[in-house]
Amino acid sequence: MALSSMTGYARMAGGDDVFSWVWEVKSVNGKALDVRMRIPNGWERLDPIVRGLVQKHIKRGNLALSLELNSVKNQQSMQVNQAFLDELIASCKENGQEANISQLLSVRGVVEVSEDKQDDCDDEEVLKSLTSSLEDALLGLKDNRADEGARTQVVLEARVDEIEELVGKAEKISAIQPVALAERMKAQLDEILDPSRQITEDRMAQEVAILITKADVREELDRLGAHVIAARELMNGKGAVGRKLDFLCQEFNREANTLCSKSSDIDLTKIGLALKSAIDQFREQTANIE
Repeated sequence: MALSSMTGYARMAGGDDVFSWVWEVKSVNGKALDVRMRIPNGWERLDPIVRGLVQKHIKRGNLALSLELNSVKNQQSMQVNQAFLDELIASCKENGQEANISQLLSVRGVVEVSEDKQDDCDDEEVLKSLTSSLEDALLGLKDNRADEGARTQVVLEARVDEIEELVGKAEKISAIQPVALAERMKAQLDEILDPSRQITEDRMAQEVAILITKADVREELDRLGAHVIAARELMNGKGAVGRKLDFLCQEFNREANTLCSKSSDIDLTKIGLALKSAIDQFREQTANIE
């Protein structure tokens, strides 16, 4: 199964005999699911419906969701301002003029025109159509995020392959180190055993233990190998795995740092630094995975 990105966009238009509408959904990276919506006044009833649908389809990411809603026919109503009209008629009579109603009706303010606001937020059929259109938009967003996730997965898999290759090189170096380490340890023990230094047996045992511990990186390499397997399993698994991959990056880094700190070989140190670089690139890409 391909990974899903948290970055995506979708737009879905719809309409009926009364309204035309457009849903737009944008999403970017986020630690959790955060939904911000812009819905026309009077349609607040959609809020829980929208949040429920988003939670059904999306697990992580910052979502910006908007609904543009327009009447198919802008219905208008006209109303005569009778008080104003009566004043105009009275004024005409006072001036000895005959009141021409047709002319008076054309006077600004006598006839008031207003748009009838369409408010069908309680119409179940309208809500059903809007909900269906929103779900189509969210499915489109999921498809868009899946496409982006598939491209990201290719990059992640390449980084995991690189990490695995570097771990293999480190294992080869660590396998041929015993002789060199034995010679280095012998020289250090000779220095420790120098009679003039008057070191106690306990101190000598401690020094030897430190040398042995620092020289052995097999445990770190074994863990790195296990993390490579875990990364591949997560990337080919199901569900939202972004958080798990993020945690795995921390574990990768911990072992790579320990490998570098233990290394007493220049080639092994170079591999450790290359590992840290590959792991950092892996971490950057996982930050966008749902």
